[in-house]
Amino acid sequence: MRILIVDDEPAISDTLAYALQADGFASDCCTLGAEALARLAAGDHDLVVLDVGLPDMSGFDVCRVLRRRSDVPVIFLTARSDEVDRIVGLELGADDYVAKPFSPREVVSRVRAILRRTRPEWLAGPPTITAPARFTVDGDGLRIAYHGVWLDLTRYEYLLLALLLTRPGRILSRGQIMENVWQDCGESLERTVDTHIKTLRSKLRAIRADEEPIRTHRGLGYSITVR
Repeated sequence: MRILIVDDEPAISDTLAYALQADGFASDCCTLGAEALARLAAGDHDLVVLDVGLPDMSGFDVCRVLRRRSDVPVIFLTARSDEVDRIVGLELGADDYVAKPFSPREVVSRVRAILRRTRPEWLAGPPTITAPARFTVDGDGLRIAYHGVWLDLTRYEYLLLALLLTRPGRILSRGQIMENVWQDCGESLERTVDTHIKTLRSKLRAIRADEEPIRTHRGLGYSITVR
């Protein structure tokens, strides 16, 4: 999923782009409303994070023009938190509204929430892929074998490993893992993912010490090797 960030403050755009990338999104940045409209006309973006105060035209005007030709989701960013601004933005067709200063992780969370609601095909995720040959997944029995040996896994270890196995080679961020594995991720910490990865690796090494199927991608997340 590709997100367009429209803000004339590079520090904000860069920080937000990094947070989105860490959660598995692609992003583009621009500083002018006219450029944003030109890019969005191509239909290559799934959501736009739009600053209200742009140098050439207001974010409200950008949204007004955009809504004449597109239903792409819009999240407004603004230095003001007045209720009237929120009302105007929402009445123009925006999907959400975030006041500066904000937490980049909060914005990413809002992006994911909106895409779950407006892009059901994204929520479904990619089709299930056959797990690498050295693994055997028994979905009915909720168990996984590694090189023919059934692993003694906890509930969350099973769910985490099964998630990685359905997407071999694909990097999943901690946020994506939390959302798919922990039902109430709001009360959990992303460090929980690291702890479960550590215990999973220990159980895999107990069977084959010469392999390391779970890879760490610093600053991005985890993946399981295809071979």
